[in-house]
Amino acid sequence: MSALDTRTGRRAAQSSAPSGDSVARSWSAAPPGGEDGDRLRQLRAKKRQATGLLVAMFAVFVIVTLVGSDRGALAYVRAAVEGSLVGGLADWFAVVAIFRHPLGLPIPHTAVIVERKDQFGAALGGFVQENFLSSDTITERIRSGGQVTRTADWLAVRANAETTAGHAATLVVGFADAVRDEDVHRLIEEEIAGGLDRLALAPLAARALRTITAQGRHQELLDSVLRGLERFLNDNRDALRTRYARESPWWLPRVVDERIFDRILDGVHDLLRDINADPKHEIRSQLDKWVAALADNLETAPEYRERGEQLKRDLLGHAELRKWTSSLWGEVKTSLRSQAADPESELRRRLADALMGAARRLRDDPALADKVEQLVESGIRYVAEHFHDEIVDLVSGTIARWDAAETSSKLEILLGRDLQFIRINGTVVGGLAGLVIFSVGQAIG
Repeated sequence: MSALDTRTGRRAAQSSAPSGDSVARSWSAAPPGGEDGDRLRQLRAKKRQATGLLVAMFAVFVIVTLVGSDRGALAYVRAAVEGSLVGGLADWFAVVAIFRHPLGLPIPHTAVIVERKDQFGAALGGFVQENFLSSDTITERIRSGGQVTRTADWLAVRANAETTAGHAATLVVGFADAVRDEDVHRLIEEEIAGGLDRLALAPLAARALRTITAQGRHQELLDSVLRGLERFLNDNRDALRTRYARESPWWLPRVVDERIFDRILDGVHDLLRDINADPKHEIRSQLDKWVAALADNLETAPEYRERGEQLKRDLLGHAELRKWTSSLWGEVKTSLRSQAADPESELRRRLADALMGAARRLRDDPALADKVEQLVESGIRYVAEHFHDEIVDLVSGTIARWDAAETSSKLEILLGRDLQFIRINGTVVGGLAGLVIFSVGQAIG
């Protein structure tokens, strides 16, 4: 590194802005890797070339001055060297002034990036919004590029739909993890409580009974109960006999006990068989009347309505209901997480099928594709027109949060190599300009 750059680095270390070599020193503790590291090495190499050329011109100037350059060819050499020094120093000043104060001196209108970072961010935000994120630009891009049709063609491929389904499932899991469990528990509990509170339980039960009786389902239920009861009596005949013998008087002979038990049990069996065999049995008619009366009472009787409301209050206040609502969300999250991680899960398969179905409809139905395209355009226009300031603030606010010195250093790494060519060109062009001016002066004189 040249003496000029070394002096620049020492002076700037005492100022708020980075010096000529501060970029290199700022990376010395943790050298950048990858693309930034390559750019930094290229910047250093090109800076050495530009500074070396300027030092070489200064050395030639010293030699020519000491030898004597008032006449002859040396006069032309000196004019060219002086022009090179002027051009090289001027361009060095201009390049350095973009990123920091030259020689650490607070010269006005220098350290442009450091001093004007926020204004640059605001201007860049407005430029991006007006020229890249405007509603007309984006909608024209969508319309001319056929983005909806191209997306539909892409999603119609099974592998692409499965990949998108995986990302969608992961997004759902991330959203579920971001939501506070307490808020979801409270929401579920409030929704269940609100739904039950708005629900009139007694009239609802009456309507359910009338629906069941209208379709004869209550008789089917009675048949199932009777058949089950008959099997129960057959399977437990000995146990029931023992229980009856234990409960009968001690003085009654055993033979009489068994005879009475058999008569009772056979009578019950006969009754059950008669009810099952006769669709118009008296007990069935009594059941119809009882269910109809119960439905009427549930609809009209205040005491039945009050019993239904009390049952609802007891249900809402039950600890098991709260426990169930609290565990419900946890079970849903666990299921979502496991299915999102499994490429063969039902969730991802159904999502992929839905995406492929929608894509094929869009691909095969031009009218539907046009409607979707119009919907997308309307959405983009709405966002661009109603969130204009937010888009500008996103860019300007992000840049405003950057550290000014670090931003300047990173931009120098990005752009500095090309800017060093300006220094080299300035040195060369300055020398040529000095030579031409001196030659014209000599010719005129």
